[in-house]
Amino acid sequence: MKALTFSRFGTSDVLEYKEVADPVLRPGELLVEMTSIGLNFADIYRRKGTYHLKGEPPYIAGYEGAGIVADSNHLPGFKKGDRVAFADVPFANATLVSVPVTHAIPLPEDISFDTAAAVLLQGLTAHYLATDSHKTQPGETALIHAAAGGVGQLLTQICKLLGAHVIGLTSSAIKKEIALLQGADQVLLYGEDWKQAVLDNCPAGVDVVYDSVGSTLEDSFSVTRTCGQVVFFGMAGGNPPLVDPAMLMDTSKTLTGGDLWNYLTSGEERIKRAHQLFEWIRSKQLQVATPATFKLSDGKAAHDFLESRKSTGKILLIP
Repeated sequence: MKALTFSRFGTSDVLEYKEVADPVLRPGELLVEMTSIGLNFADIYRRKGTYHLKGEPPYIAGYEGAGIVADSNHLPGFKKGDRVAFADVPFANATLVSVPVTHAIPLPEDISFDTAAAVLLQGLTAHYLATDSHKTQPGETALIHAAAGGVGQLLTQICKLLGAHVIGLTSSAIKKEIALLQGADQVLLYGEDWKQAVLDNCPAGVDVVYDSVGSTLEDSFSVTRTCGQVVFFGMAGGNPPLVDPAMLMDTSKTLTGGDLWNYLTSGEERIKRAHQLFEWIRSKQLQVATPATFKLSDGKAAHDFLESRKSTGKILLIP
């Protein structure tokens, strides 16, 4: 099979599209012929050697995608030709992927391969953030960092679905317009005095802040109301400062960490959460922005585009 690989860590120059051995199926695994593969920042970090990585050189990154069952391996419930997707299976940047049956999500006919690959990882992340990390209630105000990013766009929509007022934060006027199109009630720019603007809008502070930037954690706490919550789920802007436990005690504020893998604990859980996303998409309550697509063989260009921070939606690799 063909795969996008790297044998050393570094810039996108280390990527090689080449022939590698086909996966060897183990008991409990399906062989999936990939149709669409999601590219995520975690793949950049893996290429650089700063994020967990499975396997041996040549490494194959990627954890998300959709395709057709090429070999059901005699597993009940699946047959050759079935449409499936997944959000948490390694070595996805290839034409063939071995997928544990517990991780395979049946794909309804009215959800395209591209939509599934574009929405699952970021959509499931947004889903647990809004329903588990913080149980969003009607009338609450949520502040969402990087509101024009992949998770941010979906999180904005889901918070609105659940009845919250949403304030978004973005880095440019173009991204501000994108966040507004996703339903944000107000969008502020990082380059302005956004903390004062948040407090002008909510003098007591917001109910919850979703912080995927990391370096902004102190700022997030400064605009959170007494007894409010900050949900920390990413470090796109660098490592966060240490949090003073005395501050948490004095203000009764809560810091919650978030990691999708702690919620995708079974096949049933994956399917239940994914099908909620599919239902919202089907009913047009959740809009998935048209993704940018690159051939898998053009993976270097896709990585460069993602690292440029010019992208505002999902990037897909097409075998």
